[in-house]
Amino acid sequence: MTFHTSDGVRLNVVESGSGPDTLVLLHGWVMDHRSWDHVAAETRGVRVLRYDARGHGSSGPGPKSAATIDRLADNLAEIITHRAPGRVFLAGHSLGGMTMMALADRHPKLVAERVAGVAFVNSASGGLAELTFGLPRWVAAPILFIEMLANMLIARLPGRRLLSPRLCSVTWPLVRFLAFGRKPGKGHVAAAAGQLGACSPSGMVAFREELKSHERAPALRVFSDVPAIVLAGDRDRLCTVALAQAITDALPKADLVVYPGAGHMLPYERTAEVAAHLSRLVAHTGVLTKATA
Repeated sequence: MTFHTSDGVRLNVVESGSGPDTLVLLHGWVMDHRSWDHVAAETRGVRVLRYDARGHGSSGPGPKSAATIDRLADNLAEIITHRAPGRVFLAGHSLGGMTMMALADRHPKLVAERVAGVAFVNSASGGLAELTFGLPRWVAAPILFIEMLANMLIARLPGRRLLSPRLCSVTWPLVRFLAFGRKPGKGHVAAAAGQLGACSPSGMVAFREELKSHERAPALRVFSDVPAIVLAGDRDRLCTVALAQAITDALPKADLVVYPGAGHMLPYERTAEVAAHLSRLVAHTGVLTKATA
């Protein structure tokens, strides 16, 4: 289905499941709603709503000036208001979790009235300006410089997609290194690379810059009265366990679960476990394990 935002951007929306409440699954940077496919299929007892954020997947890119986390939060507020009946549960992977924090910052009344539980998956409340991809800083510095130069070129690329579908395979080694932990499924790496290729070039670069300035720890207070779960992989090169712990520390009702050997793509790498936690969050049953998984 299609949803048109207040500033005229067309968002691709996918719904599945049934129930009186709605679980909104928010994807990460350079991914799209398909990154949640397997989790959505295994989550029980709730209507599941997913959509491609602006500049990602099959959604429109919108103007470059609106490729911001604030704007993503405003779009989420509109989705909740118009497409999410009943109690609302939010689960955000990476940038999706950051969007939830911006929602709390910009729309605290909506959160207080509608949101009944939250899950932050491979996400961070700040500190990404110091990103080193899990490498020593002296090794990461030249890589980050090369990335900056590459992004200057990418931002000028014409067209709606970063890469054609047949060229997405060239990114597999990079995606494998940055996004996954030990022994990822080849199909999962290919799926993530395909979603990367579907990104708007200018949007991809703009949101990369947004990650550097994302500092939303104070906004987490808005979620302090609802059950929360924080999921992390101990081999995540992008949103580390330390960053997940910072989210957990800010949420009185949050539990942290760390998956050994997993990287940044828990919706692929630990599908059954993520779906089980979300199902329990919605049902308000079971005990969320406050320990290493």
